[in-house]
Amino acid sequence: MKNSKRIIISSAAVVAALGVGGGVWASTAGADVGSGDRDRAGNAAVQAVGGGTVLDVEADDDNAYEVEVRKPDGTEVEVALDKNFAVVSQKNDTEETGEETGAEARALTDAERVSVEQAARTATGGGTVTDIEASDKPGVAFEAEVRDQAGADWDVDLDAAFTVLTKTADS
Repeated sequence: MKNSKRIIISSAAVVAALGVGGGVWASTAGADVGSGDRDRAGNAAVQAVGGGTVLDVEADDDNAYEVEVRKPDGTEVEVALDKNFAVVSQKNDTEETGEETGAEARALTDAERVSVEQAARTATGGGTVTDIEASDKPGVAFEAEVRDQAGADWDVDLDAAFTVLTKTADS
C-alpha cells in the first residue's frame, strides 16, 4: 500500500512538473520577436494572403519568421518570411497536418448553401447539386459539384459573393 501511494505521488509530481515546464515553454515560445518585428511580419503575411487576422508570429532559428493567418473565409495559412520580411512560402494548415482545419472544417450556413446551389445551377444551366463545401483554394470561397440535365458533371468555384469564378466539366 505504501509503494502504491509513493508511485501515485511520484507520478503526480512528474505530471505537475511537465505541466509547469510546458506552460513556461509555451509562454516564452516566439517571445524573442520584438513588437516592431512582430507587426512587420504580421502585416507582410496578411498582405501576402490577401487579408485576414494574424494568429501567431514566431521567429525560427534562421532569423526568419513563421506567421499564422486566418483569412476572411476562415482558412488558416502559415506564411514563412525571410529576415527581410519577404515571403518564402505559404501553405494551408491542412498541408502540414493532414487534418481538416480552416475551410474544410468550417460548416456552411444554410444561407451560404442556398446561394452556392443557386449560383452553381445557374452556371451549369440547371441540374442537381451533388456536393458543396468551403474551399481551401486561394481566392475561392466555395466549391460545388453539379450534374447537369444532360448527365454531365461540373466543378464550380465561387468567390465569397457567390460569383462563379470557374466551371469545369468533370471528365
